[in-house]
Amino acid sequence: MRRLLKIIRNLLLLVIAAIIVLAGVLLLNVFTHGSRQIQVAAAPRALVDQQGAAIRLSEAIRFQTISNFLNPEQDAEALRALRAHIEKSFPAFHAAAGREVIAGHSLLYTWEGTDPKARPIALLAHQDVVPVAPGTEKDWQHPPYDGVIADGFIWGRGSWDDKGNLYSMLEAAEQMAKASFRPKRTVYFAFGHDEEVAGVRGAKAVAATLASRGVKLDFVLDEGLLITEGIMKGLDKPAALVGVAEKGYATLVLTAHSTPGHSSMPPRQTAIGMMSAALARLEDHRLPMQVRGAVAEMFDTIAPEMSGFNRVVLSNLWLFKPLLLREFEKTGPTEAMVRTTTALTIFNAGDKDNVLPGNAAATVNFRLLPGDTQGSVVDHVRSTVRNDRISVEPFPGNTDPPPVTGTESPSFKMLNRTIREIFPDVVVAPGLMVAATDSRHFAEITDKIFRFSPVRANSDDLKRFHGTNERLSIEGYADMIRFYRRLIENSAG
Repeated sequence: MRRLLKIIRNLLLLVIAAIIVLAGVLLLNVFTHGSRQIQVAAAPRALVDQQGAAIRLSEAIRFQTISNFLNPEQDAEALRALRAHIEKSFPAFHAAAGREVIAGHSLLYTWEGTDPKARPIALLAHQDVVPVAPGTEKDWQHPPYDGVIADGFIWGRGSWDDKGNLYSMLEAAEQMAKASFRPKRTVYFAFGHDEEVAGVRGAKAVAATLASRGVKLDFVLDEGLLITEGIMKGLDKPAALVGVAEKGYATLVLTAHSTPGHSSMPPRQTAIGMMSAALARLEDHRLPMQVRGAVAEMFDTIAPEMSGFNRVVLSNLWLFKPLLLREFEKTGPTEAMVRTTTALTIFNAGDKDNVLPGNAAATVNFRLLPGDTQGSVVDHVRSTVRNDRISVEPFPGNTDPPPVTGTESPSFKMLNRTIREIFPDVVVAPGLMVAATDSRHFAEITDKIFRFSPVRANSDDLKRFHGTNERLSIEGYADMIRFYRRLIENSAG
């Protein structure tokens, strides 16, 4: 008995010692994981004609530049009207910079720098918008294309995505041109016209035009991640996430092939039945969650800014990664950061209630984590579906994830500093852009692509993105203008 008690006591001591050592390691990682936030003095708050800027953006919203992949000229008249409005609204900038119209409607402005040896930069935005979901027009507080200014906001489709970015860039450039500013390095402003349908006609053509001229860019800045407020648990400050990576885009069309016939004599396997089973398997066997690359660096950067147990978790992912992934799996936005997502978007089959269709087709959209490819996703689909009677075909416009941009470059540090100068209360960290942007088409002419929109957003605002009651605060819009002005000063001044 004494021997048994001694063994139990020794085991308990070992367990206690292990717990003490583990706690020590966890706390050591917490307290040695210091802040990566750079110390920067806030920039003087530049004067902005908020009311005039808001009016110009509200007028731009009234041009219904709704892009359509199958009918690329659908919004041609609206795009021409928007172009005329831009020219009328920013005369000083148009006098200072050259303008080209690429691929019919995309705009490329060249603001020549004084130093021909300095690598140019490019600021990107897009003119087109997504449509309003049919039947939801009545749910809008103000009509989606009226550009109403009310309650401190500019309301309407495109106010945020992405005419807000486009016009704030131009507002900043107009101010600077009026003040006789001339950039040291050339600044390109590239405004595509079909970003919402993959940008293969607009931004891709602009990038090809620059490439044909031998242009190599120091960096590209496009729309992207935001300044989120109250969204990250355990982080008391707003988080300004800069997209240094972007997911790839792969849409696959699955078609189940069967023999058409009368519904009174159905076979064991119908086209609709096979397709339904295949889609259910794809949803039940999604690609694995992973923490790597830009997402791992984001956690590493944010960890020291966290409070309580959240700081312990992010500082010790070697132990708590499974716990973190379980939390991220609970909601779509967080899960998208750590998984190549599977989204069933279109299903077509049959046209009469008593006829068995010969084919059933479904469209599945995947957003690829860096490291995954179109080929690996196709292999995953085929091995998951396990049905030779279902064909898998890629959709036009698919792209692999573009290369990840490093955070040690002077360009990232300059962007980091600029954000902190205009938004001194934020935590800046690299991140992963879960949607696709026009910037991916520029990967051949630059190795530094950043995706960041200088817009503050809470959880309620995120629902408005591509949704109902899209709006942009007038005060927030003024800060966007200040940001782009400071960015040009810091990068090309």
